[in-house]
Amino acid sequence: MAIADITIIPIGTTTPSVSKYIADIQRVLENRAQEGLITYELTPMSTLIEGELTDLFKVIQELHESVFSEDVKRVATNIRIDERRDRNDHSMQNKLASVKKHLSN
Repeated sequence: MAIADITIIPIGTTTPSVSKYIADIQRVLENRAQEGLITYELTPMSTLIEGELTDLFKVIQELHESVFSEDVKRVATNIRIDERRDRNDHSMQNKLASVKKHLSN
């Protein structure tokens, strides 16, 4: 399982606000989550997506392409992927639990 931190930035919009585009992206993510392909979490600066690497790449491509359908002519997508293959329990929740465990010591 892999975790992707993704930020999609529409360039050349009529307003500095991009929350409308982010809401559209979240709708796509919710559809893919309901299909069981991914789990995701919106943060104030990016979106975290968790799933099998091949599924993540497909979903990320779909997200990137979806912004172009909104009459945007340029999109910058930043992707950071964390994949750990020495353990089967590498998840967003387990990563947070590990840090919290160290904080309580």
